[in-house]
Amino acid sequence: MRVLEAGHADDARRLLTAEAPDLLLLDWMLPGRSGLDLAHQLKQSGKTRGLPIIMVSARGEEEDRIRGLETGADDYVTKPFSPRELVARVNAVLRRAKTEDQAEQIEIGGVIIDHLSRRVTADGRRIDIAPTEYRLLYFFMSHADRAFSRSQLLDQVWGDQVYVEERTVDVHVRRLRKALEASGHEGLLQTVRGVGYRFSDKP
Repeated sequence: MRVLEAGHADDARRLLTAEAPDLLLLDWMLPGRSGLDLAHQLKQSGKTRGLPIIMVSARGEEEDRIRGLETGADDYVTKPFSPRELVARVNAVLRRAKTEDQAEQIEIGGVIIDHLSRRVTADGRRIDIAPTEYRLLYFFMSHADRAFSRSQLLDQVWGDQVYVEERTVDVHVRRLRKALEASGHEGLLQTVRGVGYRFSDKP
């Protein structure tokens, strides 16, 4: 891997303007501005919205991990960690971010996911979602009307990434619902009590 380093959030922004990295490893505690603020800013920009982010922090409480994931991070690593674990997580996120050769287009209840262009539209309106939410939506839509547990979703969407907790699924489902909410399609992503979630245009 070729690694670019920045010791300050503003330096990181300048590097990201000049380069197009495959992944950003971002510390929560940065001089001047927190990594959390930088992640939020990057996810609001069209140029960096799809950039996978792994948040690194000494903050290991559940609420801190949830905050990091809800800001837009694709994974959260708590210090101290082993270099082998970090490399495994980086490789897992990079694998998940690669374009997959699967069904070209799926339409359910007015929501269309075009896998070749990696675009999501609802009633003709473009919906911008982060890479993890995109993979989650694609899995749901390619398995419509089926209910999946959190552990099943981890196996199917996150693959062999054993470090991700089941609570992470809830975070990404909330983020996906929020993205669908703008067009009034959040009801398609249904909670199945005692099981997990399903995507369906049926009540």
